[in-house]
Amino acid sequence: MLKTLLISFVLMACGSGDRTENKLPTTHIQMQINTQTYVEEHGSLSINGKDLVDKNGQSIQLKGMSSHGLQWFGSYANFNAMKELRDNWGQTVFRAAMYTAEGGYLSNLSLKDKVHEVVKAAQDLGIYVVIDWHILSDRNPMWNKDKAKEFFSDMARTYRDSPNVIYEIANEPNGGDVRWSNAIKPYALEVIPEIRKYSDGVIVVGTGTWSQDVHDPASDPLQFQNIMYACHFYAATHGSWLRDRISSAMGKGIAIFVTEWGGMPSSGNGGINYTETSEWLKFMQNNKISWTAWSLSNSRQTHSVLKPWAKNNGGWSDGDISDHGKIIRDDMLKK
Repeated sequence: MLKTLLISFVLMACGSGDRTENKLPTTHIQMQINTQTYVEEHGSLSINGKDLVDKNGQSIQLKGMSSHGLQWFGSYANFNAMKELRDNWGQTVFRAAMYTAEGGYLSNLSLKDKVHEVVKAAQDLGIYVVIDWHILSDRNPMWNKDKAKEFFSDMARTYRDSPNVIYEIANEPNGGDVRWSNAIKPYALEVIPEIRKYSDGVIVVGTGTWSQDVHDPASDPLQFQNIMYACHFYAATHGSWLRDRISSAMGKGIAIFVTEWGGMPSSGNGGINYTETSEWLKFMQNNKISWTAWSLSNSRQTHSVLKPWAKNNGGWSDGDISDHGKIIRDDMLKK
């Protein structure tokens, strides 16, 4: 909210002579100090062609971290860590990566409570939050479609009045037989209406080949409002050809959200390609493509932004932050 601070200045008469009639006038100067949170400033988001726009219709680029799997590194997805990322890294969005398989939600329904904790933290911090149905080893989104419909119906009903919630309904569909036309689009056509019963909020839809086939929905988009399509990259594996694909897709009028990226190979480990990472960051900045980087965790793999000894509740020194983490932090801090 905007608070108005009133400051009174006493102007003293400095001339010589009789000062008995001199008055001490008080001048009130109103100074507006902006104490709005990021969400209060930008409000409910929507899609205008290829652009993510705020409540005023202005294009916006969100930058933030993705958690790693909440079943493994959920302790790092907490209010204090998210506050550290907001205050000292410049984060404006956080992604809660709720794996469905691999010990995730389908076998551990209590992970829904962790998602609620993350959303509540984001609400309190005034940042945006992505609720991610993190398909990976369960390659085809149709396999667990009914569970997804139930989950997103519940989430949309719960957060119907929250302007900061974004729904990502299929992380990385993959496999040679999992294509836009036969699996991903049919899945989206069933899941999206469950969200739309309660919310007009932004929805991100994954694309084929681990969310790289953005050319498919560009040629055959979903006929809903406020839809974005996910593209994921790892800079040491994916180069200019994928940037060209994104440019072509956006040229056809669809909006892209990079909900996962890293500077290393697609394995998440190995050396950082600094040149390609820089090219990707410039590309996303120039095209106002929002992103969440992989991942807020302390594993020994290159993708982890924290060193193994880093505590889970913020207060990190430079010695606690990995080389990958420093790249992400430094770019988030850019205006």
